[in-house]
Amino acid sequence: MIARAVDIRRPSLLQRMAREDSTVRRLDGLMLVAVAGLCVIGTLLVWSSTRTWAPGSTGLVKKHLLNEAVGIVMCGLVAMVDHRAMRAYAPLVFLMSLLGLGLVLTPLGATINGSHSWILLGGGFAVQPSEFAKVGLLLITAMLLAQPAEGTDRPRMIDVTLALVAAGITIGLVMLQPDLGTAMVLAVITAAGLVISGVRKRLIALLTLVAGLGVFAVFYFQMLEPYQVARFTAFVDPSVDPRGVGYNSTQSLIAIGSGQLLGKGLLGGGQTTGRFVPEQHTDFIFTVAGEEFGFLGSVTVVILLGIVLLRGLKIARECEDRFGTLVAGTIVCWFAFQTFINVGMTIGIMPITGLPLPFVSYGGTATFANLVAVGLLQAIKVRRRPFA
Repeated sequence: MIARAVDIRRPSLLQRMAREDSTVRRLDGLMLVAVAGLCVIGTLLVWSSTRTWAPGSTGLVKKHLLNEAVGIVMCGLVAMVDHRAMRAYAPLVFLMSLLGLGLVLTPLGATINGSHSWILLGGGFAVQPSEFAKVGLLLITAMLLAQPAEGTDRPRMIDVTLALVAAGITIGLVMLQPDLGTAMVLAVITAAGLVISGVRKRLIALLTLVAGLGVFAVFYFQMLEPYQVARFTAFVDPSVDPRGVGYNSTQSLIAIGSGQLLGKGLLGGGQTTGRFVPEQHTDFIFTVAGEEFGFLGSVTVVILLGIVLLRGLKIARECEDRFGTLVAGTIVCWFAFQTFINVGMTIGIMPITGLPLPFVSYGGTATFANLVAVGLLQAIKVRRRPFA
């Protein structure tokens, strides 16, 4: 009697991915699709805004694609790590981010566009440690505030104090560069962590008062650089000097308005081709979308960013451990604030602060930080249940 051979072959990769308990099946696919769409749109806009002046016919697209590829790999690696185990690595990540900020203030640092925020690596590549500081600060803040005091769901006062100290050191190092836009994002990350963790309203009110006094002191003692003061002046009245401090705002509005409903088509924007808007591939990339893709294209970008934010909120709400909720909620506040400031400054409702548009603007370190944050969200989504 002949026995049948038993097929003991291991299931293929596709078969393992299709299983109900597969990590791939538990990823937030809608968020990933939205992020991919933003990256594709960003690549097209970077090509359009740099092809006339950057070396080669493709402008900075090749470098931008390389940055995105590296960022996607980093996103995947972070998504594979259990976010609850990241609590152990949070102090190390935070200390490494402080080290990077400290190196900027040494002779290794370089000044670009008036901000001493970069470390040149050679070959046309540079690193901006303040972008990684966003990730470092949100992880250490979440770690400190995730442990509630005994008998309550609020964090201990000592942990709140340590979180504020960590934020103060990080923001202080960034302001020495100076980089007001990134400092504002870091302040929002800290505030979001405190609010989500459930600290008392009286403490929130007190910290808000202190922050307001700090802003007043910055202006009263003239701690801002002249170009930063000029940006606020142009925001209050762009017509005060349309060829000087108000030039960026004026040209930005012209570019967006000229796109009308459907835009002038990719590579067809006169403002973009003529380089009338400075830094159009980074801080002002939304003007390229407005001019070449029109109102509908601009709304599409905003909708895709909105999908990322809404899916992030869903992940934060459904997570069953405090650390994951804090990380996810803080990332959403980070992306929301930076999106509002970037889009707002291009349409004239916010002052120019030099913040890139997440997933769309050109920039290596910013792309890495944004995609690492997406990886954190995916890690929380995949392993949202608490330890047994």
